[in-house]
Amino acid sequence: MKLRKAQPEPRHAAPNARPEVLPAATEQDLHIERTRARHLAEQYQLDLADLRTVSPDPAAAALIDEQTARALVAVPLALQDDVVTVAVADPSIVDDLRFALGRRVILRLAAPTDILHAIGTAYRALTGIDDRVKVFEARDAVRKDIRDDAPGASDDAPVVQVVQLVITQALRDRASDVHIEPHGDRVRVRYRIDGALHDVLELPGSIGPAVVSRIKILSDLNIVERRRPQDGQISMDVEGRPVDIRVSTTSVVGGEKVVLRLLDKSRPLYRLEQLGMPNQMAATYSSLLRAPYGMVICAGPTGSGKTTTLYGSLGEINSPERNIMTIEDPVEYTFDSINQIQINEAAGITFAGGLRSILRQDPDVILVGEVRDVETARIAVQSALTGHFVLSSLHATDAATALHRLLDMGIETFLIASSVTAVVSQRLVRRVCTNCREYYEPKAEELAFLASAGGGTPADGFVRGAGCNFCAHTGFLERTGVYELMPVSDAIRELVVDRASHDEIRKVARYEGMRTLTEEGVRLVEQGVTTIGEVMRSIYMVGS
Repeated sequence: MKLRKAQPEPRHAAPNARPEVLPAATEQDLHIERTRARHLAEQYQLDLADLRTVSPDPAAAALIDEQTARALVAVPLALQDDVVTVAVADPSIVDDLRFALGRRVILRLAAPTDILHAIGTAYRALTGIDDRVKVFEARDAVRKDIRDDAPGASDDAPVVQVVQLVITQALRDRASDVHIEPHGDRVRVRYRIDGALHDVLELPGSIGPAVVSRIKILSDLNIVERRRPQDGQISMDVEGRPVDIRVSTTSVVGGEKVVLRLLDKSRPLYRLEQLGMPNQMAATYSSLLRAPYGMVICAGPTGSGKTTTLYGSLGEINSPERNIMTIEDPVEYTFDSINQIQINEAAGITFAGGLRSILRQDPDVILVGEVRDVETARIAVQSALTGHFVLSSLHATDAATALHRLLDMGIETFLIASSVTAVVSQRLVRRVCTNCREYYEPKAEELAFLASAGGGTPADGFVRGAGCNFCAHTGFLERTGVYELMPVSDAIRELVVDRASHDEIRKVARYEGMRTLTEEGVRLVEQGVTTIGEVMRSIYMVGS
């Protein structure tokens, strides 16, 4: 078995509890913390520990458990003879450290947020997975009658623990998806973090079918059926956090592949101003959301953050005076004051059927999780025309394409023109890690792309992440939204009725002031938020 390093867990975990996902520290917060650490170091005549480049030695970290490390906000860095070098945020805990470690201690000062990052790197849930795999292989060798993946399997069974540890570490690493992929004599486990896949773990091929069966049992799927694709859902608590997991299985050459989509319900919902919209666009979009009726479409490919934007939009207009109802698959976050319907096709609850029932519930605002078919599209459009405000997501590459998607579904041109009030299209780009920013000279093709998009060289020069412990040496940490907002004006309505081409609609929208996804991406490059290469990777627009 081969264990690989993944990204560190999120910042600001609670110091005396298991890791939690809390809002990341801002650059200003980190600057204040690091300045305080420098002052303390001068006051106590101690050295600073640069945890961006210094990694805790496993032998030193093993001297205390994770809970103690978090309670003390301290992480052992090195062990030499009988002396332990420890990074601390507060030098006054030295006596507690000596008692916990039972050894002499050398203190190094560091910011609390940096220490919590280092703790997340030092104490990984996957560390103990090797022992569980060996136990499974030993049991498998003697062919025990009781299988670890059976419905009545104990929580101590190796396969049960392997699955639990994989999910636990994924949540600590802020992963949105877990891929479990069989490849002959090995099973590869990958996490999607900030939109990019990372190899995390390799398991022996013998444990693969048992892992898949365990996940199927948790999600109430048929463990005997191994050829047809299956979809299910798991609701569980992981380290005190409620988590919903969407499960998808499919047969591949090496066996069965499983993808888990993790929905951490403890994560805070974002407001519009936190999503990445520039102030002027956010103000325009906010005013469009306050229309008494009409339809606002959020467009983009899978994984571009459409649901997050829709929830942020609901948070903007939610009030006791409105009856807000949603129909979603799945309900990713719950609101106390909003009525939400979960799609269940096995029980006959579809988008179209659920939307019809919502219309009989006296709604003011309706959120349709996704317009997937012509029937749902037609009901949503008619709802917008009969005095309801409708929010919906749609798979489309840009704002103008979203209108053509409705036309392709067979919705009449005059209905689209009369109902749709705005389309917002979006992508997600990774942010340059603020802990390891450096200046660099982009490649020639990147500079050519920037020039073609109308961008210029930032005043302070181009920045990228050099790679550090806090961003798993990727140079990126967290993501931000890139948006283009197209209000449907009278001119655009006329073009829709005339079935004008995509380019014509886009040209008029730009003439009326719409900034394209590429232009917004270039703006983020000029502000040092992301890199040209990341914009080229994430915003694959032609002629924008």
